[in-house]
Amino acid sequence: MKRREFLKIAGVGGAASAVTAPAVATTWRAPMTSFETTLTLIGGPTVLIQIGGFRLLTDPTFDAPGSYQRAAVTRVKTTGPAVTPEKLGPIDAVLLSHDHHIDNLDLSGRAFLPHAGRVFTTPVGAERLGQTVQGLAPWDSARLDADGRSLHVTATPARHGPPGIEDAMGEVAGFLLGLEAPGDAIYVTGDTVWYEGVAEVAKRFQPRLVILFAGAAKPRGPSFCATMDNNDAIETANAFPHSRIVGIHNEGWTHITESQADLAQGFAMLGLVSRLQLLEPGQPVRLTL
Repeated sequence: MKRREFLKIAGVGGAASAVTAPAVATTWRAPMTSFETTLTLIGGPTVLIQIGGFRLLTDPTFDAPGSYQRAAVTRVKTTGPAVTPEKLGPIDAVLLSHDHHIDNLDLSGRAFLPHAGRVFTTPVGAERLGQTVQGLAPWDSARLDADGRSLHVTATPARHGPPGIEDAMGEVAGFLLGLEAPGDAIYVTGDTVWYEGVAEVAKRFQPRLVILFAGAAKPRGPSFCATMDNNDAIETANAFPHSRIVGIHNEGWTHITESQADLAQGFAMLGLVSRLQLLEPGQPVRLTL
């Protein structure tokens, strides 16, 4: 496949990591025509994605800065949202990587869920949240339809840390968005490290944009990362060689150990910085991909 060029237009538990599903037969199809998407970083793991006439939100977090005590663990949020729920506008769907960690679904984010058209998350998360939340296991798909437009939503495997951490960290998911076919547009990794599940996504799909949950989160001390560090992000970029890369969830919490600037430095050192799209909180960035 030819390398695609990208144009930036001004504006700135159980383990869900199973990847042993039967291989999907590949069928040749003509490359998708270019499309536009607008990304607005709200803060942390929360991004507004506008694509194909739909408005989607990743992991809603709208609380003001503060601390949260969960059993013996304290989480500290250091920055508030760049956009409040009241100013966000209508949301067609929430892509919720998981519901059980406060830095991915805080109190205000949880209160926001009923106001979204649909909510997609893990099967166990859907059971906990109830209401009309839809659980998607890895490789399961759903579709959004409105006014003759459609958007495919496909769940992907994710693992929230090293092998063996699944029971402690719980079930997590990523998501693919597709305009003409499942997964042809955007891949949102969710809270995961680089591992065989992410590699399997790269084997099956060729999204134009990959939104990484980076930041090298260390919620349980210095022993291991629960989200992608720079090495993982670079590994992922190489697995998706024709994709634009965005890194989020790399600010706003004290357990985040690598910043967006750190990510940019790593990409620059390896000649990848031209593929990295930086986001500033509250500043929409429109991309043609």
